[in-house]
Amino acid sequence: MKDRICEFECNIDDMTAEELAFAAERLMEEGAKDVTLTPVQMKKGRPATLLTVMCSDEEAEKERFVRLIFKYTTTIGIRELISERYILERREEILDTVYGTVRCKRVSGYGTDRYKLEYEDLARIAREHGISIAEARELVAGSLK
Repeated sequence: MKDRICEFECNIDDMTAEELAFAAERLMEEGAKDVTLTPVQMKKGRPATLLTVMCSDEEAEKERFVRLIFKYTTTIGIRELISERYILERREEILDTVYGTVRCKRVSGYGTDRYKLEYEDLARIAREHGISIAEARELVAGSLK
C-alpha cells in the first residue's frame, strides 16, 4: 500500500529541551502522524534541534500544522517536503488474556505479518505482578498460543 505524506522541517536553536518536548507532545496530540526531534549542528557550530512533523498532504491539514508549528515553537521558517511512502496495513485488536485485556497492533503486507503489544497495557501488567516489561510481554505472548 502507498500513500502521500507531508513532512515539515525546521531547525530550532533557541528552545529548551522541555519546550521542545512539549511542542512535540502537543503536535502528536493534534494528530500528527509522527514528530521527531533530531540533534543537528547549525552554522558557527551552534547545536540545534531539527523538528520534523509528518501529516497528511491535504491542504487544510498542512495549513493547520503550519499554524501549530509556529504556535508551539520559535521557528521563523518551515520547509515542506512531499513524499510517497510504502506502508503496511494496520489494525488494532483487543486481546482477552488471563492478565486482562491487552491492545495489540497488527501489521501486514509485502510478505510481512507481525504484531506489537501496547506498551501501556504491558506496563500495567508489569506493575500488577512486580515484573519487568519484557517479562510481561513474554507472559502475554505465551497466553496467546
